[in-house]
Amino acid sequence: MVALLSIRLRLPSGTYGRPLCSWPLTAAIALLIAWPVPATGQAVDSQQLSTLMEEVDQGVLAREKLVQEIIDKLFSFSELGFQETETFDYLVPLLRDHGFQVEEGIADIPTAWWARWGSGSPVIALGSDIDGIPKANQRPGVAYHDPFVEDAPGHGEGHNSGQAVNIAAALAVKEIMEREGLPGTLILWPGVAEELVAAKAWFVREGYFEDVDIALFTHVSNNLGVTWGHANGTGLVSVEFVFRGEAAHSAGAPWRGRSALDAVELMNVGWNFRREHLRPLQRSHYVITDGGDQPNVVPSRAAVWYYIREIEYPQIRENFDIAIRTAEGAALMTDTEMEYRILGTAWPRHFNRPVAEAMNHHIQAVGLPEWSEEDQLLARATQLEVGSDPEGLAVELTELGTPPEEPRSGGSDDIGDISWNVPTVTLRFPSNIPGLPGHHWSNAIAMATPIAHKGGVAGARVLARTTLELFLQPELVDDAWHYFRDEQTAEQEYIPFIGPDDPPATYMNREIMDRFRPALSEFYYDETRYDSYLEQLGLEYPTLRPDQLERLRELGDREATNP
Repeated sequence: MVALLSIRLRLPSGTYGRPLCSWPLTAAIALLIAWPVPATGQAVDSQQLSTLMEEVDQGVLAREKLVQEIIDKLFSFSELGFQETETFDYLVPLLRDHGFQVEEGIADIPTAWWARWGSGSPVIALGSDIDGIPKANQRPGVAYHDPFVEDAPGHGEGHNSGQAVNIAAALAVKEIMEREGLPGTLILWPGVAEELVAAKAWFVREGYFEDVDIALFTHVSNNLGVTWGHANGTGLVSVEFVFRGEAAHSAGAPWRGRSALDAVELMNVGWNFRREHLRPLQRSHYVITDGGDQPNVVPSRAAVWYYIREIEYPQIRENFDIAIRTAEGAALMTDTEMEYRILGTAWPRHFNRPVAEAMNHHIQAVGLPEWSEEDQLLARATQLEVGSDPEGLAVELTELGTPPEEPRSGGSDDIGDISWNVPTVTLRFPSNIPGLPGHHWSNAIAMATPIAHKGGVAGARVLARTTLELFLQPELVDDAWHYFRDEQTAEQEYIPFIGPDDPPATYMNREIMDRFRPALSEFYYDETRYDSYLEQLGLEYPTLRPDQLERLRELGDREATNP
């Protein structure tokens, strides 16, 4: 019997710290002897590292204009999840023009791509979301509700900014790697339909992260920051329950009908009663997506869409199973048939400690942007408009985030699925205003202004420095995998909520975008004619109402007299 040896190697395919497979002993020894040592096998010294960090910093600063153009361009498209076609058509050629090989439509998602440059290990994947928010349309730099197109989508989450951060950082790193002849691979990819948490689990399922060593994700925020360990918030299953019954005349022969809408309403009643007996950390909410056609016809079809959230995988799974049984009970009570479809999933997030600590070092080195008086005026007026304290933009950095002593419930992000497959962190960068509601038109106000541009450049500087360090310091990649293997996944296995045949729900939001895109297209940013989107729109920065200025003056006078 041939002896077997389980080995771990640093290979160009990007397998730091991963168990490759069991090899016959003679083959394993031959491979170890023959494999070439990569150029980055020895970490650079501190002086070399410092010099290269300064150079990559300058490489990002030289691309400030590109950051502004990408942010403004994506803002102007105002696209919802799965329908980010203009964003795709703009960014994919841009990446190809800069030397990336781009695979389009990955995981059967037309607006997704996988852009690769370089060769060898480590393989560092930079990702950020691209979709917008329903009914969040808003002119930038205007401190009150002022949509281009009433009820249209907009970037009320700020997802128009992350790709600019990633692309500027990647190009600055790529420039140094080419000059120095450094091995390694850069990946750029989009978080499609993040608001639906409906793509990243499919990317994982189709194997796109199998050869990735580190995933660096970026997300808009109001400060520079990074966290390690379990993040606050939840994971979830997004699921639509569809009931089918029998139509009939609602007045003439209602007894001949079997109402699918009755089943939806009974399911909602049952779930709302059951919520009292679930853990307080759970969050669940729903919208009726199909309530029938008209009142005088017994609805033969009805559907309800649920987000079922919890902070840990076993509880998400348990609550999902309860929801399925509740739907089955509603179907029994109404003599209807029920089926369900998973529309999206997100595992609870867990971020990598060694990479987060390294990134935090660069956050401290870069610091927050220099905000102008105009930036602060826009921020304070917007905060007043939505009922928040007018504290303005952040002027002090947050500390490195650590696992909370007491878990807190809250939002979800499907970066969680990636974080359980490869060492991952999320860099939060300061392109938005503190104290806003989130998923709201007010969150779009700053997102094509100097606030977003400056915050994006700061984020790109941190991301570029962190990415370059991962290429230059192989032990950091090893440490990341040791944490991932020994601390994070030792007792928790990643079990996807989706099955091998669950398709991505790429039809979602199509009707909405078809309705609004013609009107929105009149406002697309033309970077070949205008220096900024604000210039194209002819907007004064910032734009405030007279009463907002008066309120801010009153507050300023009070602060001056009552320090």
